[in-house]
Amino acid sequence: RRESSLNNENPPPPHSLPPYVPHRLFVKQPPSLPISSRLEPHASPITFFLNSQLPFEIESRFSPLPNRLIPPAVLQYERNERLRSIPLVARASPSPVQREKETESNSCFEFSAVWRSHLISVVLAFASNFQMAPTALICDTQPWKDLKAHVEEIKKTHLRELLTDTERCKQMLLEFDGITLDYSRQQATLGTLNKLQKLAEAAHLKDKIERMFNGEHINSTENRSVLHVALRAPRDAVVKSDGKNVVPDVWKVLDQIKDFSDKVRNGSWVGATGKPLTNVISVGIGGSFLGPLFVHTALQTVYQHFFYTQELFTGSNSQIRRLASKQRDANCDCNLANVDPIDVARNITGLNPETTLVVVVSKTFTTAETMLNARTLRTWISKELGPSAVAKHMVAVSTNLMLVEKFGIDPKNAFAFWDWVGGRYSVCSAVGVMPLFLQYGFSVVEKFLNGAWSVDKHFSSAPFEKNLPVLLGLLSVWNVSFLGYPARAILPYSQALEKFAPHIQQVSMESNGKGVSIDGVPLPLETGEIDFGEPGTNGQHSFYQLIHQGRVIPCDFIGVIKSQQPVYLEGEIVNNHDELMSNFFAQPDALAYGKTHEQLLKENVPDHLIPHKTFTGNRPSISLLLSSLDAYKIGQLLAIYEHRVAVQGFIWGINSFDQWGVELGKSLATQVRKQLHASRTKKAPVQGFNSSTTTLLNKYLQESLDVPATPSTLLPKV
Repeated sequence: RRESSLNNENPPPPHSLPPYVPHRLFVKQPPSLPISSRLEPHASPITFFLNSQLPFEIESRFSPLPNRLIPPAVLQYERNERLRSIPLVARASPSPVQREKETESNSCFEFSAVWRSHLISVVLAFASNFQMAPTALICDTQPWKDLKAHVEEIKKTHLRELLTDTERCKQMLLEFDGITLDYSRQQATLGTLNKLQKLAEAAHLKDKIERMFNGEHINSTENRSVLHVALRAPRDAVVKSDGKNVVPDVWKVLDQIKDFSDKVRNGSWVGATGKPLTNVISVGIGGSFLGPLFVHTALQTVYQHFFYTQELFTGSNSQIRRLASKQRDANCDCNLANVDPIDVARNITGLNPETTLVVVVSKTFTTAETMLNARTLRTWISKELGPSAVAKHMVAVSTNLMLVEKFGIDPKNAFAFWDWVGGRYSVCSAVGVMPLFLQYGFSVVEKFLNGAWSVDKHFSSAPFEKNLPVLLGLLSVWNVSFLGYPARAILPYSQALEKFAPHIQQVSMESNGKGVSIDGVPLPLETGEIDFGEPGTNGQHSFYQLIHQGRVIPCDFIGVIKSQQPVYLEGEIVNNHDELMSNFFAQPDALAYGKTHEQLLKENVPDHLIPHKTFTGNRPSISLLLSSLDAYKIGQLLAIYEHRVAVQGFIWGINSFDQWGVELGKSLATQVRKQLHASRTKKAPVQGFNSSTTTLLNKYLQESLDVPATPSTLLPKV
């Protein structure tokens, strides 16, 4: 339509557009425009986001000339304001004819005022002629309301009754590739599952899964793909991000890591003094330590490894120390703290810089905690071996080659990962693969990646009623949002999985601890769950009291058929693993059935003790039984829980792949850091904080006056 003046730089806003959030408008070829000024859409729909607090964006691909392709151009509009008179700039990808006439294949140009105004008028004309239905929050859909109404029916039915239905129990048993899932002890009927399937349809779960695997930018707040699945894809797979198959890039890095780790393992890579490197310290942050720690801990008792590993954590940092296997397995402790010099002291004790390799993991090479620890270890190495030794004793997992080189690390020894890898999903990237390759070698790590990929394929292709991550995700939504259970206990009956719950705690709580929808709308429902856990049977003597007789906490019981380290004692009724697994099978039933007043009377329990020994039961759980716990199964277990978390987020309509909640505390810490520096060096008074914080800071400074203002380098005394 050409009613609007082509010279109008600031057309009035389209007040006729209803202020819903969001609007999605799929635009076809405008039929009324002459060929000379036609705007031809390519690839992307125009998408409208209308909100009184958020910008209005129009994004699409247009070709104002027959032989020119214009990738995404963005106009911004804010409700109750005029269209911003910003220059409309796009990056051109010329046709072959045009490319011959231009010196650069990707040149930038600015639309003329006429074209900008014309584009605005055409888009707004489209908007006025298409009906745009608002995307409802999931809690506004009929399937959600049906499930809410269904809760009262479920509350009237005890698990004792549900477990008498043999057919129901059979249908709630699922097997996949050596893993058995039993979810018959959930407070759910087959009708509940049907309603949850309809909820998945209402949430467009299938479409969201496909979009993730297709590399679309589903992490909208950071404008990124979410492709940790590509990290474990086989060489011949195709997984695209922004139209490019990223699998060759992944395998290029894997091959580089394999080549480097093989040299370290066989002794051909030596330190500055010519000695082989037999110790490795990996310094990272957040997901770069919990994931690798989980996998390493799970593998260390089943595979022969070149190094002995000790984990050190300073705050969200991880430093993994590997001592030569001939050394005593004496101090294998995991210490969780901030950048605590005590942790550094404990974990470099007994290490020789001559035989130590440091891996610094930081995508930007600017993360405060990571780089402070890296500088500490650089000083430790330089003090003993000289500054030139850094290039032989330190490598990096980073994409900022300039800062890597400035730090003193050879950029050739920097191993890449990508923006589409989230920190808590990075264990299969160089972040986790580098230390695991050094520890166990390529063949073991490849089995781990293959296991994860097997679940990736299952998740993307299996029908929902037979899809492990989907079922687990839907049941978690049921427990959290409908039954009102805010927590989940992860209870592996295998000591090898002792670090699994802490890793999934981060994956789950950092992903789904959100209060707004993916479009920024405050949610009238709770999302996320509080995850915690310990291996059985340790947890039984810790927090199971609360689980059995206190709050209702859904439980994940994880068992293994074949022990990594079987023990048999002559004359014992059962072997050690059978004793462990006896508890694995008993605890879910104890939670489900409980113990009644009548049963206690039959056991002649004194009346005054009956209330204390009564168990209400009706406490939900799932059981996962693994055929073994090798590298392949560990990869499967990781991927099951990663995708389960994604399913929950997809249903709730949140962004499970950003983590803005961690930023505020870090920002405030910067202010405190500046204050401490000013107070120590210039005796500056504490100011700019509330009364409580000011009091504590003054006490901290007053009682640490022995800290020098400009100290000389002092390393831990070891």
